[in-house]
Amino acid sequence: MSTANRSRKSPPPRCELREEEHPTCVGAAEVVLVGPEERELRLCAAHAAAVWLTEPTFRFSAKTRPEAIAAVMRQAFGGSR
Repeated sequence: MSTANRSRKSPPPRCELREEEHPTCVGAAEVVLVGPEERELRLCAAHAAAVWLTEPTFRFSAKTRPEAIAAVMRQAFGGSR
C-alpha cells in the first residue's frame, strides 16, 4: 500500500465533445444536458449552447447550476458578460 499523499478531490470532468486537433471548449464541463432515453452529456458552456440550440430533444439537467446555464445562454445569444 502506498503512503503517497493523493488529492481527494478529483479533477473537473472534461467536455465530452472536446476535439484534440481544434479545441473549441471554453473550460471544464459544467453543464449537464439530458437527451433521449435519459442519456446525459457533460459539456462546456460553448458546446452545451451548440447542442441546446440544434437538438430540441436535449434539456438542462437539475444537476446544472444556474451560473452554468447563464453561461450557456451568453454563448448561445451573444451576451456581453
